[in-house]
This record gives sequence, structure tokens and C-alpha cells, in this order.
Amino acid sequence: MRILLVEDDAGLGDAVRDHIAASGYLADWAQRLGEAVAFCEAQRYELILLDLMLPDGTGLEFLRQLRDGARGGRPLARNAAAPVIILTARDRITDRIAGLDAGADDYLVKPFDLAELSARINAVARRYSGNPNPTLHVAGFEIDVSGRTIIGPEGAISLSQREWVILERLLRKPNQIVTKSQLEDLLYSFDAEVESNTIEVYVSRLRKKLGRDMIETHRGLGYRLVSSVRG
Repeated sequence: MRILLVEDDAGLGDAVRDHIAASGYLADWAQRLGEAVAFCEAQRYELILLDLMLPDGTGLEFLRQLRDGARGGRPLARNAAAPVIILTARDRITDRIAGLDAGADDYLVKPFDLAELSARINAVARRYSGNPNPTLHVAGFEIDVSGRTIIGPEGAISLSQREWVILERLLRKPNQIVTKSQLEDLLYSFDAEVESNTIEVYVSRLRKKLGRDMIETHRGLGYRLVSSVRG
């Protein structure tokens, strides 16, 4: 999952970004609204963590602009439906109502525990994937997406963070092709150099652990997870 963090506090931003990375997700960090707009125009995000008070405006203005993109033709249209969790020190009920009315999916008051942030992120991600139950049954494997555990016929299977990132995206699109570039976007920030065979390497590792038949290669198109049944 690729997450956009919009937060001007350097200390908090560092902590949240590091926590997101340790959870196996990729985070782009914007410290101003102008940067957030530029990120959203260039990249599709699966979640946005949004501070309300920023040097060049308010998070509510950005959120309203983001949701207006759903009308089509707007600069932020590609992220108009992205789930948004507001992160703010404002704890009044009126502030919470204003954030939810503007289109936020959740509201977390500072200071907050990073474990609670992870729980909120996982809950919102499950709602948007259409699967409130994080446990999936795929080709004889029991996969707990939230807990990141896999139990197979011979016991528990361990995956690296990047292997999890790729598997989670494929699990979200069972029996649908996910392009190589979409998988690369999950693993790398904008300024990173991508090795040409990186995705092939991780897909190969997943096949060794889960079986060669679980992931199909469609040359020139991408990869497809097969035999996926939701539990």
C-alpha cells in the first residue's frame, strides 16, 4: 500500500513515516499543501494521512479540493476517492464533524500511539478493499492480511516486507492483471532507481514459497493471482 503523509511537524513526520515503512508500506511525505497537490497529481495513493494546520493552508481545503476531483477533469481526480485519515491536535467535536463532513474517513487526535495509527490504517484499508474480514483462503493457504501471517499445509510461511507488499496488491485484485509498473510504484519512491528485474525477483520468491501456480505471468501486461477465494 502506498500512503501519502501530509504533515509539517518534522519530528512527528519522521516518526510516522518510519513506522509506516517498518509496517512494509511505502510513504511519500509532504510538509506543505503545495507538495501534497503535486504528489497527488503524479501518483495514485491508497491512503492519505492529513494534518489540518499546514504552513500554506488548511487540510480541510485540500480535502475538499481532493473530493471535488471526483467530478472529473480536476487536477486531483486520480485520488478523489482515496481514503483519508485526519491527524490533528484539534479535538473539539465541531472540528471532527467538519473533517468528516469534508470527506474524511477517520479522525485521529494528536498525540496518538503509533499502534493505534496502524489499527486505523488497517481498518480503513479493509473497508476500501471490500473485505472487512482480513483472513483470506487462497489455494490452501490461510492468509491474515492485517496480521501479515500465512499458514500453509506445512505450517507458517515467512515473507519479507516487499514480498508482502506485492502479495497484498495481488490479493486485492484476484483473477485480475496487475501491471509491473503498478507493483513498482508500491516499492519505490519517486527519486529511487528501479532495477529492471526487481518485480520478477520478488514474484519468483513468492512462487517458491506459495507454489508456482498461484501467480500467473502475462507477458507485456503483468501478473495475476489465481485460485483466490475470500474467507
